[in-house]
Amino acid sequence: MVTLPTGISVLDRQFGGGLPSGSVVVLKANPDSQSELILNRFARIRRCRYLTTVRSAGAVEAALSPDGVEETTVEAPNDARDLDEAASLTEDLPENGTLIVDSVEPLEAETAPSAYAEFLDGVRSRVDDADGVALLHALRGGEDPRTRRVTEQIADVVFDLRTTVTGTEIANRLVVSKFRGGAALEEPLKLKLTDEVAVDTSRDIA
Repeated sequence: MVTLPTGISVLDRQFGGGLPSGSVVVLKANPDSQSELILNRFARIRRCRYLTTVRSAGAVEAALSPDGVEETTVEAPNDARDLDEAASLTEDLPENGTLIVDSVEPLEAETAPSAYAEFLDGVRSRVDDADGVALLHALRGGEDPRTRRVTEQIADVVFDLRTTVTGTEIANRLVVSKFRGGAALEEPLKLKLTDEVAVDTSRDIA
C-alpha cells in the first residue's frame, strides 16, 4: 500500500502525505458550494478517469483546462441512472490513478439498493486492483437518496464540506468524520475556496 497525494496541500499534511491507495472517498457537499474545486484538484494530481452524470464531458474538460485534461479521460453516460453503463465507463483505471464520479446522486436513485451496492463493490475492486483512489461526489439537497447510507458505509473516508453564509462572509469547513485505517480530524478545516483550495486564515466573526 502506498500513499497517494490528494493535490490539496493542507489535506496531504493532515493525512501524512495523502490517502492510502485503494481508498474510496465520499465528498458530501451542497450543490451551491465550491466543491468542484476539490474534484478538480484530485483530477489533476495524477492520471484520472472522470465519470460525470450531471455535466457534459466538455464542461468538465473546460474546468480542468489548461492543465490536467491531457491526463484525464472524461466520460458522460447516455443515461445517468444506468449502473451497468456507469460500471463499464469506470473500467481500465490507470495504475495509481484516480476515479471520480460526479455525482453519485443519479446512481443512488436506482430502485434496487442491492444493484447500487454491487456497483460500489465494483468501484472498490477496480480501485484496489489499480492501487488508486476513488472520489464519489455526493450532493446534498432536500431528502437524501435512500441509498446514501450505502455510499457512506462502503467509503473508507468521508469528507463533509459545510458552507455557511453569515452577512458578507462565506465560510467553508471540511469535516473528516470517517477515515478507515487512519485518524479522522478532530476539528473541521476552514478552507478558502476561490480558484484554489487553501487554508482560510481569516478569523471567525462572532
